[in-house]
Amino acid sequence: MDEQRTLFESDESLPLAARLRPQTLDEFCGQQHLLGEGKVLRRLIEGDKVCSMIFWGPPGVGKTTLARIIANRTRANFINFSAVTSGIKEIKQVMEQAEKNRRFGEKTILFVDEIHRFNKAQQDAFLPFVEKGSIILIGATTENPSFEVNGALLSRCKVFVLQPLKIEELHALLRRAVTDARGFGMQNVQISDELLEVIANFADGDARSALSTLEMAVLNGEVTESGICVTRETIEQCTSVKSLLYDKSGEEHYNLISALHKSMRNSDPDAAVYWLARMLEAGEDPLYVARRVTRFASEDIGLADPRALEIAVAAYQACHFIGMPECTVHLTQAVVYMSVAPKSNSLYVAYQSAKKDALTMLAEPVPLILRNAPTKLMKELDYGKGYKYAHDYEDKLTDMQCLPESLAGKRYYFPSEDGTEGKIKARLEEIEKWKKKQ
Repeated sequence: MDEQRTLFESDESLPLAARLRPQTLDEFCGQQHLLGEGKVLRRLIEGDKVCSMIFWGPPGVGKTTLARIIANRTRANFINFSAVTSGIKEIKQVMEQAEKNRRFGEKTILFVDEIHRFNKAQQDAFLPFVEKGSIILIGATTENPSFEVNGALLSRCKVFVLQPLKIEELHALLRRAVTDARGFGMQNVQISDELLEVIANFADGDARSALSTLEMAVLNGEVTESGICVTRETIEQCTSVKSLLYDKSGEEHYNLISALHKSMRNSDPDAAVYWLARMLEAGEDPLYVARRVTRFASEDIGLADPRALEIAVAAYQACHFIGMPECTVHLTQAVVYMSVAPKSNSLYVAYQSAKKDALTMLAEPVPLILRNAPTKLMKELDYGKGYKYAHDYEDKLTDMQCLPESLAGKRYYFPSEDGTEGKIKARLEEIEKWKKKQ
């Protein structure tokens, strides 16, 4: 729950992010799809019709701040509850107090940070109090609530999806932090818009991260007669990341992922690991890299080594479970495996060829022999007539034509002779010989 401020604690001693915490909707940064003029959440807040809700979004996008603004706007008792440090005993104590407040006509907003960390029993403890209106529950989570919040509680809450802040929104926030009296407005901080944009890019949509980076840079800036000067070197020293200037949404981002992809395709594990390290040490999301490696596993390796896809998916899961920096070794394992695995783009070529026909021949009917016939009318129309169940035949093969008549005999998949795909090619040749004999 919220800790009380002491008499000796001043605003100046608070972190920059806390000092600049928005007090009103007009000060709130980002989430215009929810809080813009006329948008649904803004109307609920301004009309004092707030219901129990879940805020789902990445760190630093304003979930806690928005809950506080709602509490101030509705003049409700605001209780900040942490799923990390609180159990069922604490929940019951808070619920009893909320019930007393309700009897006196007072609203209680219970904000539960990281609600996904509560187990089912703890989440169920909120249910009766949400149902009878003792509390307005606002939960915050970085995880998909469909999987992490139990159904009974989720059905009583409206889910709002908060998005990472845009570069321009973070840039504006940082500029306000430099000029606002609650920030560094009284210290005459000199920092260029270019460096503010560097910090905005580095924060990756996280306002708290952006403000913390700026605060560290200012505290370590060069003190001059006119104020504090923040240089590019200062920012690099504070973050200990020389590649901070890497723009995750700009050209260098695509250059590096292209270098990684093409190094793996060229079976060069050393180059691949180097480009991997360049991306991760610059702050790239490991899950983004894992997704690209997963794509590579089928696009450039495919059935030449079916294990490649398993390795890639396992690496993605490991990154999700563990995060940075521990997951670097899992991605390295995946990248090296992809680099040394036999290569084939046969699956990619097959789909692109089939896609072209699918888009230009959308009206081709499914052959009657392949259609299901669950009703009497369908059977009378010869749906499924003549279908041959392959398992009923000695060779597990039939001479049925499964493509539309206009595409009869068309081939899309041409396996290479590399790795496991060589065996697949031999098998397809056997099948083709069998069909010709028939």
